[in-house]
Amino acid sequence: MTKDTITSARRKRDVSEMPADGRKTKVLFVCLGNICRSPTAEGVFRQLVKEAGLADRIEVDSAGTGDYHIGERPDPRACWAASRRGYDLTPLRARQVGRHDFYEFDYVLAMDEQNMRALKQLAPPEHAHKLKMFTDFCLSGDCGIPDPYAGGPQSFEDVLDLVEDSAQGLLRRLRSEVER
Repeated sequence: MTKDTITSARRKRDVSEMPADGRKTKVLFVCLGNICRSPTAEGVFRQLVKEAGLADRIEVDSAGTGDYHIGERPDPRACWAASRRGYDLTPLRARQVGRHDFYEFDYVLAMDEQNMRALKQLAPPEHAHKLKMFTDFCLSGDCGIPDPYAGGPQSFEDVLDLVEDSAQGLLRRLRSEVER
């Protein structure tokens, strides 16, 4: 994949003012196709960051390990479930994660073990420490984020429950980091 393809597939980012030190904490959510779980996580976390007044300090994006859906909108079922809870995923477009993302992002968060394995193979060794499971931030205990693609509407609701939980935990962690 060329850099131009990656650039054209990226979604538009917030252009809020940078803090005085010019440093944002950058978070990338990663699933397989970037049409269900990772855009859901991006939409939820982006909204939480905005509501916390930290949009000028935290930047959010998502990507997929696969190239199946580059340039596509999130799955309509994910958009529908998210919209019922006040999240808008419609501006997002799928893109594929690349080695360059490890240089740009502070956190690269996998939705499941399959994507974590793919990310470990892709990560430059000096940036492997940025890799974490998104559910490492889960507040309600042991949880994983299953792929809802083959499931029905309830699968997308269940994913949203897990994403909201993990996003709250991640926000707690990042709030302490960016407010120092």
